[in-house]
Amino acid sequence: MQGHTHSPVNRLVHRIRQGELPDLIFSLAITLLLTLIGIVVLYPLLFVLSASLSDPNAVNSGKVWLFPIGVQFGGYVRVFESRWVMIGYRNSLSYMVTGTFLAVLVTFTGSYALSRRDIVGRKVLTFFIVFTMWFNGGLIPTFLLVKSLGLVDSPLVLVILGVVNAYNFIICRTFIQNSIPGELQEAARIDGSSDFGLCWRIAFPLSGPILAILALYYGLGHWNNYFSALIYLNNRSLQPLQIFLREILLQDQFVDGSAIDLDSLQELVRMTKIMKYSLIVISSLPMIMLYPFLQRYFVQGIMIGSIKG
Repeated sequence: MQGHTHSPVNRLVHRIRQGELPDLIFSLAITLLLTLIGIVVLYPLLFVLSASLSDPNAVNSGKVWLFPIGVQFGGYVRVFESRWVMIGYRNSLSYMVTGTFLAVLVTFTGSYALSRRDIVGRKVLTFFIVFTMWFNGGLIPTFLLVKSLGLVDSPLVLVILGVVNAYNFIICRTFIQNSIPGELQEAARIDGSSDFGLCWRIAFPLSGPILAILALYYGLGHWNNYFSALIYLNNRSLQPLQIFLREILLQDQFVDGSAIDLDSLQELVRMTKIMKYSLIVISSLPMIMLYPFLQRYFVQGIMIGSIKG
């Protein structure tokens, strides 16, 4: 009898009698909305994964909806056999690691400098940095500048361009201002610490969360960047994985069917379908594996950015 009294239905009736019906409706609406958003976000990922493992004929005929049909690994075999895909993967990893390290280093040191209240003109410098969030030089002037510096067809162009993001800069500066007490830095200075020591012995060890956030932001940017490579890199041996993925995704759209026979055309389309979904999965895997470890820092970074600094 007591278990019946405390059943979920009775608890629900009790809450309605207590005047909590509007809260229940709101919670139910939020739950349904988030469930719908989750389905919309997850379904494309599940479909791509299933399509990469399915028979291309089943994918082309629209039979694959959620689960693989005719499981096979031919797409992954073709991807790993492709020399250019492996070169692109190597280049993307290299650009991401090098670019992220340099970007985090420059962003953190610059943000620490502008977080110091004894820096003359820091508000003016911050204004010019924020100004670039709305206005920039444009594509053609940037290309002319890159060309004049001799960075066209150089791997350095993907590392140097965008080495500092204004939004990330402001997030880092705000974190340092709000999370590292000025009294702690003053105590270190009294003990004889230099400005360099304040940065690397005080601020740097206490900035683990923001460093993880910056690494995630910059890492995602470098890994997904293809437009800069498309503009500035003509040497295929230097191009990142996203360029080769783009070529495979567009290959079956621009193939000249009149130049080859029907059987060859069907085989070309079939092989493109096999590699397309497999390459999407492989190219997304590093970020998917990295994100769960940095998720809590990612959420914290959004909250930091909402603080007025």
